[in-house]
Amino acid sequence: MSQSQSVATASSIDPINSQMVNEYLTFRLGAEEYGVDILKVQEIRGYDAITQIANAPVFVKGVINLRGVIVPIVDMRIKFALGDAEYDQFTVVIILNVAGRVVGIVVDAVSDVISLAQEQFRPTPGMGSVIDTEYIIGLGTVDERMLILIDIEKLMASSDMGLMEHSFN
Repeated sequence: MSQSQSVATASSIDPINSQMVNEYLTFRLGAEEYGVDILKVQEIRGYDAITQIANAPVFVKGVINLRGVIVPIVDMRIKFALGDAEYDQFTVVIILNVAGRVVGIVVDAVSDVISLAQEQFRPTPGMGSVIDTEYIIGLGTVDERMLILIDIEKLMASSDMGLMEHSFN
């Protein structure tokens, strides 16, 4: 009888695990708000001097030396074709650890960390989008806010980015 009780307990845990809350670091690009999995974020830094790399794609601003690690920096506004990027005191570089590789992304501003429960997720719309929906996990809703949740690992590993295959060292 104790085995059936433990089986019942184990199966009652599964629905709870499927309702887990995920945390996202939210940031702004233009008028839109985006989110990336907080577990991918290593640190947040102000926009600073970046060393340009010859023949890099236009959205790769260059590299920085982060405590001895050479980190490629991707401007998300340019990558997502959201117009010219203007760098000011609010411009931020989010340092990510993606597939064992450290990469920085330039965003207009960081908003906050949001916890989203499963019922706050919406599927990616099937219509055309500013960015390829292949890199969108879905949409998150918090009160009146709509967040575009990005699969940053899939985006950084994409063939047009090439950041996971090439080394800038």
